[in-house]
Amino acid sequence: MLALVPMMAEAQTLTLEQCQEQARENYPVIKRYDLIQQTTDFTVENIQKGWLPQISALAQATYQSDVATLPSPLQNMLGQYGYDVKGLKKDQYRIAIDVNQTVWDGGLMKRQKEIARLQGDVQTAQADVDMYAIRQRVNDLYFGVLLLDEKIRLNGELQSMLQSNLDKLSSMLKNGVAMKSDVNTVKAEKLRAEQQATELQTTRQSLVRVLSEFCGKEVSAVMKPNVLYSMSNGQSNNRPELSLFDKQISLAEAQEGKLKSKLMPRFSVFAQGYYGYPGYDMFHDMFHHTWSLNGMVGARVVWNIDGVYRNKSDRAKLQTQRNLIETGRETFLFNNRLMEVQQTEGVEKYRRLMQEDDAIVNLRSEVRQSAESKLQHGIIDTNNLLQEITRENQARIDRQTHEVQMLKEMYDLKYTTNN
Repeated sequence: MLALVPMMAEAQTLTLEQCQEQARENYPVIKRYDLIQQTTDFTVENIQKGWLPQISALAQATYQSDVATLPSPLQNMLGQYGYDVKGLKKDQYRIAIDVNQTVWDGGLMKRQKEIARLQGDVQTAQADVDMYAIRQRVNDLYFGVLLLDEKIRLNGELQSMLQSNLDKLSSMLKNGVAMKSDVNTVKAEKLRAEQQATELQTTRQSLVRVLSEFCGKEVSAVMKPNVLYSMSNGQSNNRPELSLFDKQISLAEAQEGKLKSKLMPRFSVFAQGYYGYPGYDMFHDMFHHTWSLNGMVGARVVWNIDGVYRNKSDRAKLQTQRNLIETGRETFLFNNRLMEVQQTEGVEKYRRLMQEDDAIVNLRSEVRQSAESKLQHGIIDTNNLLQEITRENQARIDRQTHEVQMLKEMYDLKYTTNN
């Protein structure tokens, strides 16, 4: 019992909007937003580091089958003057450091950063779509509980009505103006109503538990929306899917810009230095087999033209992707518009049904009251009364069902257009 106290303390009555907000905050997808932002920041940071000097170290040892030598006449002549021409050794060694600094890359890194940010935007937009879908699931659960609450309330009224007639029949039985079978018939109908109440309560408990899991807290009851969603023709569509399509188009355009940047030459300056044998002065090293320091600085232009061969097909591929995105947008808007029309008509249908329901309930109530009076005067039997009670109860159930269905249709329409 003590373990249930915290849960009971947290249980509360929530509006539909509160349930939607709680479900959004509780849904695991919410964690993706921070992860997407962190990933995007890391990617952009790594791309930005491309402007830093690129430093590489190298150590190598090689053995060659042949090396550069002086012509034999020149070697003989130098020998006559006392110069010992050893020639280059076939085993050579080098410990080197290369430094390369990009000066201009044709806008490639700028495009790469733009693409990285847009990829993050696409992922965020997709998360928005996934989060938005939670609203529909909460709507279904919320209005399911609301409808069951109405049926449970009407079931309680039915039991009270049956109990009132049971009390009257019991009194009539004592006075000898009613039969035992009449009392038992009403009593059996009341037990049947109690059985229905148990089924309704069990179903409601199941839905409330699922709704509580979505919200991340115990939900004890739900409230009927008291502000109806106003509808207007030609209202704008603000669904997150449309933002996702826009982000995907922007990403395709940025990728197309990257293709242009890849066709541009790249300018850089560099510095190379190494310690080893032989050095740049190979003539000196033919006489002295010693290691030396060597260095070089310069500028470099690199123009990789292999991108030209694939540029046309890559651009065609991106255009195909854009066409697919546009087709997806048109399909979504078409289906969304059909759903909007169906839901708008559904709201109007339930409005008309509710007007008729009110008249039916009033008539059924009058007929039931008349049947109760007739039973007391012995004009009809108990079965006739129970039929009228059942019909009135069903008319009330139909009326409340149509009201809840109309409310749900309104909020489904609100979900369809996100207005």
